[in-house]
Amino acid sequence: MEGALTARDKVGVQDFVLLDAYTSESAFVDNLRKRFSENLIYTYIGTLLVSVNPYQELGIYTVSQMELYQGVNFFELPPHVYAIADNAYRMMCSELNNHFILISGESGAGKTEASKKILQYFAVTCPMTQSLQIARDRLLLSNPVLEAFGNARTLRNDNSSRFGKYMDIQFDFQGIPVGGHIISYLIEKSRVVYQNQGERNFHIFYQLLAGGEEERLAYLGLERDPQLYKYLSQGHCAKELSINDKNDWKTVSNAFSVIDFTKADLENLFGIIASVLHLGNIGFEEDDRGCATVPDTHEIKWIAKLLGVHPSILLEALTHRKIEAKTEKVICPLTPELSVYARDAMAKAVYGRTFTWLVNKINSSLVNKDFTRKTVIGLLDIYGFEVFDKNGFEQFCINYCNEKLQQLLIERTLKAEQTEYEMEGIEWEPIQYFNNKIICDLVEERHKGIISILDEECIRPGPATDLSFLEKLEEKVGRHAHFQTRKLAGPKGQKRIGWMEFRLLHYAGEVTYCTK
Repeated sequence: MEGALTARDKVGVQDFVLLDAYTSESAFVDNLRKRFSENLIYTYIGTLLVSVNPYQELGIYTVSQMELYQGVNFFELPPHVYAIADNAYRMMCSELNNHFILISGESGAGKTEASKKILQYFAVTCPMTQSLQIARDRLLLSNPVLEAFGNARTLRNDNSSRFGKYMDIQFDFQGIPVGGHIISYLIEKSRVVYQNQGERNFHIFYQLLAGGEEERLAYLGLERDPQLYKYLSQGHCAKELSINDKNDWKTVSNAFSVIDFTKADLENLFGIIASVLHLGNIGFEEDDRGCATVPDTHEIKWIAKLLGVHPSILLEALTHRKIEAKTEKVICPLTPELSVYARDAMAKAVYGRTFTWLVNKINSSLVNKDFTRKTVIGLLDIYGFEVFDKNGFEQFCINYCNEKLQQLLIERTLKAEQTEYEMEGIEWEPIQYFNNKIICDLVEERHKGIISILDEECIRPGPATDLSFLEKLEEKVGRHAHFQTRKLAGPKGQKRIGWMEFRLLHYAGEVTYCTK
């Protein structure tokens, strides 16, 4: 019957390499859409896997599914993240070399979930001995802990990774997972003190208040209601129905006991977390000389107790700044406005260092004491490209990181593949593609890129400000095709860019950054 869809048409093409119109963007998207409408969320491009987040459980991550993909030829079964994991594992075992799985995509695309699925696949399908189950459990349980301290609800995603993570899973000569190591990148510290409307701070704060035992909260000077804490209620989203903080607290507490944290470690850790909440509630007033004072020292006493510092030293640190010349130290009082900056800077620094300590502590529990040769599968779950109403320095770093990943992808696939054809004298029609190196250079080029210009502005003598930085950008990179400001945009684009903003035309779309 003419016009009837064949089964193959209905579910599209499993591998984009086999798409007839392989240069057509609309054919590519149409194929994804066809498959997605049948709950087929995975499609290959050769050995790359394209995944579309279904935002629901599809029942495709069962133990029987894992067993199905074990040791099977890569293209024998329908595309799946398990096939990627299994392929990396088989290649590592047969060639005795290291492999690397890169997970990239926009914020909310499902990168963190994919990395958890890969870890679970290894945990279930790799050979296992009784004595090494601890290593496996610690690898798996490091996830909920790092997510509690490093993830948050954003407008795009209830569990958005606000830090980058690279995890090495180490295997012995029999292919048994025996240890691991985690490197974390750039935790989004600004979230500690500020959240956009509809967003939350890091999960751990809400989990502690919702699930922490009464004695623990009393010891930390905390109450259950997150609305009482300035750092938790700015986004007007402290209570989120889709997130069960009480249950998540139980998961994290259980994970801590397996990862080898002592009672003293946890007391110190939550003491520091509580001190951040107390810091946010410190209020400043102006005395008759225009200097900052703290009329209510209730919070100061709690912070001093929890951090083990003297109240008067803490008070001075928040209301004064120390300038060190060659031979002398000068202590200057701050205005209330500058004291708020000092308070927020302290909260961010305390949280940032705590996160680094946490990762190091988890790493020490993952170390394998046996020094025989290991092979490694590396797993990179990095923050996704993102655009918010207000984009600051951290969004700039996150999106720059995604530009670099895109460049790696272009280098390793399109460029390398076509170079190989040339070397082997194969006739083919060269595929035109946009090389985003031009955008990476705009950000990172020495002496000319945005980061170099920012560095210069930060260290030069004289009154360097947010505005002088913006003017310097206009002067040095103003002619770049991927850079715009209000002044440079012309009459049409002016309304969309503020006076203190600049816009980058990224590979994945335009983003307007605020220089403040």
